[in-house]
Amino acid sequence: MWSRGWRDAVWSALDRPWDVLIIGGGVTGAGLLRLCTLFGLQAVLIEARDFSFGTSSRSSKLVHGGFRYLRNRQYNVTYESVREREWLLRAAPNLVTPLPFVLPVYPHYRASLRQFQIGVLIYDGMALRWQHGTLSPQAVLTRCPWLNPEGLLGGVYYGDARVDDARLVLRLLREAVQAGATALSYARAVELLRMANGQVCGAVVRDEADPQGRTVEVRARVVINATGPWTDSLRREVGGTPRLRRTRGSHLVFPRARFPLSEAVTLLHPHDRRAMFAIPWEGVTLLGTTDLDHPPEWEDREPFATAEEIDYLLEALRTIFPRVEAGAEDILATFAGLRPIIRSGAEHPSKESRAHSVWDEHGLITITGGKLTTFRRMAYDTLRAAAGYLSLPAKPHGAKAFFSPVPLEAPAPDLDFETLAYLAGRLGPEILRFLDEMPADELQPIPTLPNLWAEVRWAARHEGVVHLDDLLLRRVRLGLLLPNGGLDHLDVLRSLIQPELGWEDARWEAEVHAYREIWRRFYSPSPTG
Repeated sequence: MWSRGWRDAVWSALDRPWDVLIIGGGVTGAGLLRLCTLFGLQAVLIEARDFSFGTSSRSSKLVHGGFRYLRNRQYNVTYESVREREWLLRAAPNLVTPLPFVLPVYPHYRASLRQFQIGVLIYDGMALRWQHGTLSPQAVLTRCPWLNPEGLLGGVYYGDARVDDARLVLRLLREAVQAGATALSYARAVELLRMANGQVCGAVVRDEADPQGRTVEVRARVVINATGPWTDSLRREVGGTPRLRRTRGSHLVFPRARFPLSEAVTLLHPHDRRAMFAIPWEGVTLLGTTDLDHPPEWEDREPFATAEEIDYLLEALRTIFPRVEAGAEDILATFAGLRPIIRSGAEHPSKESRAHSVWDEHGLITITGGKLTTFRRMAYDTLRAAAGYLSLPAKPHGAKAFFSPVPLEAPAPDLDFETLAYLAGRLGPEILRFLDEMPADELQPIPTLPNLWAEVRWAARHEGVVHLDDLLLRRVRLGLLLPNGGLDHLDVLRSLIQPELGWEDARWEAEVHAYREIWRRFYSPSPTG
């Protein structure tokens, strides 16, 4: 699936009637596409860039209820999120994995230890579990010796979960395609199609990967706008008034050796007491996130961490983790993503609600807001809004299996169970084919990372890679996890990628040049945008 020549095959089949056209290839669109297959709908998804290019590859990598939302009294959002977190832990094991958190309490937090104790009690109560407790100052430092001991009042612990967000999107999309759906990247909806009565009935789609810019009219009974932060741009075509507040969250990536964490830490920034996280993830440590209004004039630019945001995050590192011998010179990479927040008039972005909404405007069904964790709820709510166009029950519901079971007993004599489980979470049932196809000498770990070299070859062969940055930033996250964006391993990468994609030497050199510029401008320790 999605092997060499796949785009032409998909493109030639677009010009036929569909039940559902989904515009947007992040987790919201991917979840919707998978749900459509579970209801027997003929559905197609188009994405203007690479799958998960926008928000869904640039999140904080957490599947969580949003403990900080309790401070803003967003109880409904927190309740929905913790319940969906519990579902994901059961439904997608090894892709979504448990992550213990420690929350140290300091005087500058302006909240007592007792308040945090009540908070984790409510948090776990919503999830119907008991994985929290109180820690003395010494117990906090035992669990995380890198924390600042000065003024430490104690702390609490609780549990959430982590995920490779881009792989979650890809797993949903591939399971949907295997069930009969169609998904196409680098396919931009340039114009909505309307019937005589003004109802939206499809879109003119342009191939962004074709130098000639071929186009096709894709018609469907219902069109769903799942473009996240770009929701208002599409809604303008049906006269929709702007409703989003696009906010930016940036993160720093450190080598685990320089910032060693065995569990995550929730902290409040010493300057403005915003909630932040330090998270062990994929062999590195993430520190984030900021929460700023994204300038309207940057709408068409890829987001990046500004110098001010990097300084803001480093201030928290120096204050809360003074025993960590890491600084600006140790940053491996940075990344920034945009959040589609529904504007409510709150003074600060952090005070806005993370709830989602669904709107029907002349047959264009828009789903926006929400969080990565709640994609399933968002998909069901969207399909309910579209039910009248699709001859579905008025309230489609039911426990549907978004993720197929994975055979962990697969024969892999050279892989330990931990590595096998890691692969199974990302590949799903395709792990059997992966183990059968990939050369044994490539089932070796990439230094300091949980990834195998074989994952690079597999992605190039089967995972719809159009450009080099698709692979290195979203399929196998080497652009975030290795120094210099993985370019120090260029010879090995070339031997794995070039023959699978059939790129001539000139194409390879052009892709490397483009990737180098993308990484330098938007993902390096000193991005320039």
